[in-house]
Amino acid sequence: MNSTLPRSAVERLRTRIRRLYPQNVELTLDRLLMTMGRYGIGSANDAPQSLWSERDAVLITYADSIKSPHAAPLDTLRHFATRHLMGAFSTLHLLPFYPWSSDDGFSVINYRKVDAAVGGWEDIHALKNHFDLMFDWVLNHVSRKSSWMRDFCNCILPYRDYFITLPPETDLAAVVRPRTSPLLTPIATKSGQQHVWTTFSADQIDLNWDNPDVFFEMLDILLGYIDHGARIVRLDAVAFLKKQVGTNCLHLEETHEIIRLLREILQLVAPSVLLLTETNVPHQENISYFGQGDEAHMVYQFTLPPLLLHGLLKGTAKYLTSWAGSLPDLQSETTFFNFTASHDGIGVRPLEGLLPPQEIEFLCDSVQRSGGKLSYRTDADGTSKVYEMNITWFSALEDRESSGLGDARFLCSQYLALALKGIPGVYLHVLTATRNDYQEAEASNMPRRINRKKWNEEELERELGNPQTQRHRLFFRLLKALRHRARCDAFHPDGAQTILSLDDRIFSLIRTTPTSSNQVLCLFNFSRSPVEVDIRPHFPTEQAQELISDTEWSKPDCPIPLAPYQAIWLLTKRSGNPGG
Repeated sequence: MNSTLPRSAVERLRTRIRRLYPQNVELTLDRLLMTMGRYGIGSANDAPQSLWSERDAVLITYADSIKSPHAAPLDTLRHFATRHLMGAFSTLHLLPFYPWSSDDGFSVINYRKVDAAVGGWEDIHALKNHFDLMFDWVLNHVSRKSSWMRDFCNCILPYRDYFITLPPETDLAAVVRPRTSPLLTPIATKSGQQHVWTTFSADQIDLNWDNPDVFFEMLDILLGYIDHGARIVRLDAVAFLKKQVGTNCLHLEETHEIIRLLREILQLVAPSVLLLTETNVPHQENISYFGQGDEAHMVYQFTLPPLLLHGLLKGTAKYLTSWAGSLPDLQSETTFFNFTASHDGIGVRPLEGLLPPQEIEFLCDSVQRSGGKLSYRTDADGTSKVYEMNITWFSALEDRESSGLGDARFLCSQYLALALKGIPGVYLHVLTATRNDYQEAEASNMPRRINRKKWNEEELERELGNPQTQRHRLFFRLLKALRHRARCDAFHPDGAQTILSLDDRIFSLIRTTPTSSNQVLCLFNFSRSPVEVDIRPHFPTEQAQELISDTEWSKPDCPIPLAPYQAIWLLTKRSGNPGG
């Protein structure tokens, strides 16, 4: 491998290794080149012309979110996805499907296996025949029940040095974390009791990334995932990766340097693979993981879900408009991952500095009134603060007075997220308009399970197959919008986005193709009342197509009337160029 890489590439790798593991730079570099060489994944010559297009959209799901007594969950998912999702989604994000001990998969026992309860690698490969795949790389911590921890307790190399141990009296008051549980957990080992670092829970033991053996173990796992077909790799909880006593242990420069090294490696061996960082933190901290275009290809838009939910519940788009208008121009080969809900709760920290405290309190109160729960974290000063809101997206936006208005508000939220610059991610329980699962949340004492329902395939298909059901109507309207989006090049992630300020009740933007040949004006009424809006100063057009309703517009009336919570995607009609 060393002889085939350009000298400049080897030197870049050497520079990054020197910053992270300065003790044995040349030995570490040789080890890295050998590790890269073991995987015949690809090369820099295989780099695609574009990393993404308007056809990219991601379905987020657990491997066993849809279950059947007749097949393994992964096989059931394949049948469901090939039956319904072709042409709407390009990619399936499979949340952790590895053997696990807690946290619904995020406490991994064995990174290299598929949990037998959901299927096997052959089922993953069968999905790959129809969709691109996104895997979770849980790189901050490992299960207490893993073989690595067993060998640590038995003081067996190399695993006895895989974890962070500290005296229990160490002052760690400055550490910022999303939990209220103890940061150090006592573990009995053959050499006596040790206190290990546990950012998230006593069952999730943090890895010691200061140890190059940990880096190479995890790199081998990453390259293995790519070999199994991962096109996107989600870096779970990456902000907490590196630790230094006396700091807040969040977003340390060494953490960013690891991501830069990973990006460098992938550019050489798998240039079509994308890194997505998961950092549920305030907006400016979150987008720091773009680096200078040399870190993540994508970052989650963690600010979008709570800000969008607040706006639709409050009836105002002004905060969302202000935030969206401040988004920076992105460097080449970087984009946002836009979503409204996921397997986790709706984060509150991303609202810091964007919403006044009383508005955050309004949002939390609204979620609780809709049956949701609040989860807390311990701040650096020892106080307890709301960390996330646990609720399904559909339940959060239901209208108790009018199901019709609730449906319109729910659809408005999704049409908006699909229109924003970036790649959209849609959680399965958004697509299926799932309500709060109180039974599972209470039985497990895990608030997040309120949004992790396990569908019975027959029950779900029965509802989707009945045009009279609410679920059928919402499901197929969303799929129709996704397919229209996939055929409209104005929604290309590299296309321009212009945020307009037309009315505090209206969120509006214009998307333009990278070649400036097509434009889509998107309007979203956040109000329970009809609103009229004049688009002539921003979008003069004689003829247009409204994509959501799939209707032709000829000389649109101005001002345009918008019904409560109505969404419009208005595509300019240019001669010889229908938009995709």
